[in-house]
Amino acid sequence: MTSRGCRTAGLRGAILLSISPVAVAADQSQLAAVSAAHEEAVVTMRARGTFDVKLTPEAPADTPADSALGRLRIVKQFQGDLEGSGGGQMLTAMTPVEGSAGYVAIERVRGTLHGRAGTFVLQHSGTMSRGKQHLTIAVVPDSGTGELVGLAGQMVITIANGKHSYEFEYTLSAGP
Repeated sequence: MTSRGCRTAGLRGAILLSISPVAVAADQSQLAAVSAAHEEAVVTMRARGTFDVKLTPEAPADTPADSALGRLRIVKQFQGDLEGSGGGQMLTAMTPVEGSAGYVAIERVRGTLHGRAGTFVLQHSGTMSRGKQHLTIAVVPDSGTGELVGLAGQMVITIANGKHSYEFEYTLSAGP
């Protein structure tokens, strides 16, 4: 390469290096603007109400009758911001220590959430360690149908004086 060729190549490299950060900064600011617009479009909502629940024991599959493992059928009726019904299966594990146990459940909910009709699935995971409870109830990703497509969120259940209530914090996006 001639000395002129080296200078031209060096000049091109210097131009590219000086332009690239500007282009990258512009791309990053556009990406940030799109991301911010998307975040603004997703609003967190809260639904509150009560529900009635009926748990019916069922025979566990391949488990001795005296086992600490159990299976129950769940039937729920929701009132409030979520109007509808729920149904599913619960698996439980009891321990010899009083106040210690665990459960998992899958529940399909059908109804209206703040007036939007459809279905979605809740996944429950609960443990109790010597009376101290930890419960997570989350919407299964991409399980929403109808006007509830894009639903995501978590539900908290409270039991007071034998009555069940829920608080459901959720978002509803237009899709992936």
